Amino acid sequence: MSASFSTRPPRPDDAAAHFAAKLSFETDVSDVHADLHARLANLVVVDSRAVEAWDQGHVPGAVHLPTVEIPERAADLVAPGSLVVTYCWGPGCNGSTRAALAFARLGYQVKEMIGGYEYWVREGLAVQTPDGSVTRPVDTLTAADLAASCGC
Repeated sequence: MSASFSTRPPRPDDAAAHFAAKLSFETDVSDVHADLHARLANLVVVDSRAVEAWDQGHVPGAVHLPTVEIPERAADLVAPGSLVVTYCWGPGCNGSTRAALAFARLGYQVKEMIGGYEYWVREGLAVQTPDGSVTRPVDTLTAADLAASCGC
């Protein structure tokens, strides 16, 4: 018996609905980077971490808005009709999920950037720090080469 399929898998149409729904809620580091590079109109990337984390480095062009401040400050920083992508530290943190929920409750179209800041850095993408732009080497466990697509 298969360990992976010891619980019966869903019907293909149910699986398709599940995965389509999942993609409607999430985006990844690579896609956010591509949209920022293309200067996608109305895209606002929101870093929901504390100021100390923001100061260590953040996605260039991101807006800093800690999760607890979203209900009070979102309207001042993020125009209505914006496409919002939230991120926090990484896969072990649900701060971006809480931030996305706060934006959704305010009526924004929002997705969560899976992988968060951790995978942005691990994929060798530039981050903004108080000293300027910094790029770390690509972590080959997450991305072989930024210039090459993983094919997914």
